[in-house]
Amino acid sequence: MPAVHVLLFAAHREAAGRSAVDLTLPEGATVGDLRRALAAAVPALAKAALSTVVAVDGEFSGDAAVLRRGARVAVFPPVAGG
Repeated sequence: MPAVHVLLFAAHREAAGRSAVDLTLPEGATVGDLRRALAAAVPALAKAALSTVVAVDGEFSGDAAVLRRGARVAVFPPVAGG
């Protein structure tokens, strides 16, 4: 079971009331699985978790990316620019 330390930034940090969440996921879990686990662990992020930008070990990752034990994950709200 990979233990994953998830850093929360910007509006996600404010909504959660904390800067990080530790999640335990099943072996072979993906970023998509992480999104669902994050929504369950932090209900204030349930709606936002589906549209977050996720970086794993410093690289942006899609939902199919498999997480490894000890992965460093950062979660950002989507950014709009002008």
